[in-house]
Amino acid sequence: MKLPQSILPCVFCLAACCFAQAQTRQPDVSVAEVAAASSAPQPDTGGTLSSQKEKRALQILLKSLQSLVVSAADAMPADKYAFAPTDGEFTGVRTFGQQVKHLAATNHILAAAALGEEPPVDAGDETGPETVRTKAEILAYLTSSFAHLNKAVDAIGDTTISVRPSPISPLSASSVTRLALIVESLVHTYDHYGQMVVYLRMNSVVPPASRP
Repeated sequence: MKLPQSILPCVFCLAACCFAQAQTRQPDVSVAEVAAASSAPQPDTGGTLSSQKEKRALQILLKSLQSLVVSAADAMPADKYAFAPTDGEFTGVRTFGQQVKHLAATNHILAAAALGEEPPVDAGDETGPETVRTKAEILAYLTSSFAHLNKAVDAIGDTTISVRPSPISPLSASSVTRLALIVESLVHTYDHYGQMVVYLRMNSVVPPASRP
C-alpha cells in the first residue's frame, strides 16, 4: 500500500519518537521471564513447519468429513437414492443419489486442479459419470473422490507439483492456491452433507452421526 507524500513526514517523525522512547525506557523484566521467553517455541519463518501443520490439520478435517458423508450415504436405503423432496418448492432439485454424485464429482474436479491435473473427463458438468448409477457404484465413486482430495492435501508444501485454476471455482489463475481449492471442496461438501441429512430424515433415517 502506497502512502501519500503529504503524510510521510508525520510517519517519519512518529517513528523517530517511538525509537527514542525505546532507547530511554528500560522494561521491568525479571531474569526468569527472559529465560522463559528464550526457551519458548519460536514462530516458523521458513514455511516448512507451517505447511506441515496446515497439511495435518486438513487431513484431520477431511477424515472427519469423509466419515460423516460416507456413513450418511450408506445409511440411505438403495431404493431411496432416487428420492427428491416434493412437498414445498423443490422443483428440479437433485435426487439423493445425484446429490452424492455431484459432491463426489466436485471433489474430483477441485482435487485435480490442486494437483495440476486436467479435470476428470467423466466428471461431466459436476454431475459425475453417467455409468455410475447404483448405490454401490455411487458409494465407490464417493470414496474415490475423498482419496483424490486426500492426495491433494498431501501435496501441500510441495513446490514441484503445479496448481491450476478450475472452471467451477471463483479463484482466478492469479489467486488460486492448493490450500484454497481444498478448502473450497470442504466447504462445498459440508453444504451438501447438510442437504443429505435433510433427505435422510425425510425418509425416517437418523444420520449415523446423530445416533446415540
